Amino acid sequence: MIATLDRAREVVAAVVDPEVPVLTIDDLGVLRDVRLDDDTVTVTITPTYSGCPAVDAIRDDIVLALTSAGFERVVVKTTLAPAWTTDWMSDAGKRKLIAYGIAPPTGRAPAGPIRLTLSVACPRCGSLDTREVSRFGSTSCKAHWECRACLEPFDHFKAL
Repeated sequence: MIATLDRAREVVAAVVDPEVPVLTIDDLGVLRDVRLDDDTVTVTITPTYSGCPAVDAIRDDIVLALTSAGFERVVVKTTLAPAWTTDWMSDAGKRKLIAYGIAPPTGRAPAGPIRLTLSVACPRCGSLDTREVSRFGSTSCKAHWECRACLEPFDHFKAL
């Protein structure tokens, strides 16, 4: 049974985030738990925020991945507590974001007042001569920035 549970975890961990396709849900920290009880695989996920539009796609992709791997009964549970935080992102996931052109979150998520970010390193050239263009980027989890050194726009994954 352990080998089967390990296989289920491996299959689920490889599911790709639909909004940032270079990250798996494991890289992102959305994957919280995988359990195997008798013939049912139960997967628990925590979305990046409560209104995340990718949750349904992630759920469908988990079910498809597991059933394609031979697991017949799959239950996907969504939990909002504890709330997802960028602290759950893996270091490998943060490196993948940089390679993809998205500045990863830095520091720990704020526990009180929101910190003011003065600069974010450009994921293309590394310059700190950047500025926030819009608090919301291609998704609500990201802000849109531009680099004054290489003149390239980029997304910055917000620390939550």
